[in-house]
Amino acid sequence: MSKHILLVLMKSEVNIQIFGTLKCKETNKAIRFFKERGIKLHFVDLTEKALSKGELENICRFISKEDLIDKECKEYEQAGLKFQIFDIADKLLNNSLLIKTPIVRINKVPFLGYQPEKWKTELLKNAVK
Repeated sequence: MSKHILLVLMKSEVNIQIFGTLKCKETNKAIRFFKERGIKLHFVDLTEKALSKGELENICRFISKEDLIDKECKEYEQAGLKFQIFDIADKLLNNSLLIKTPIVRINKVPFLGYQPEKWKTELLKNAVK
């Protein structure tokens, strides 16, 4: 990313939120990506603060609930969800540790996982506005 674009981004009103846990390597990589570029962000630690119903609904406009639930995490296994029929949104709201991380939201557009190329594209769109 060029220095000119970076300066435009720093002056523009770009709202970066990262939802995740500090134990997650991918979340830490996402935080580092923005900090190394001098871009301010707001980190939401899902071990301390759960997603609200409104936040989950906004995220689900772009990412399906099925993609958000982490079927590989220990909480999923401990809850015995593999063999249950359940409401995904309800489970995600009641246990934030079931959510795949990181979720990086640039203004209103969320991205699931570590996706620096997609973030750069979205940041450029916001710099041009």
